Amino acid sequence: MPTVFRLREILESRDITQASLAKFSGVSLITISRLCRNETAQVSLATLDKLATALKVEPGELVVREKRSRK
Repeated sequence: MPTVFRLREILESRDITQASLAKFSGVSLITISRLCRNETAQVSLATLDKLATALKVEPGELVVREKRSRK
């Protein structure tokens, strides 16, 4: 089961733009965009902490294991 980022889902549910999150978190817009598209294989704990702090969530809420569908 791959681990994926839930950042896009969280931003959409709170009606927050990626640009706003970049401004308030100090994380680059490019990094946030890649995380929203799940186009990165790793992220530093410092980045997770900045995003979680800006969104007022626990860092673990930003990632989830994706269940694979059975064929």
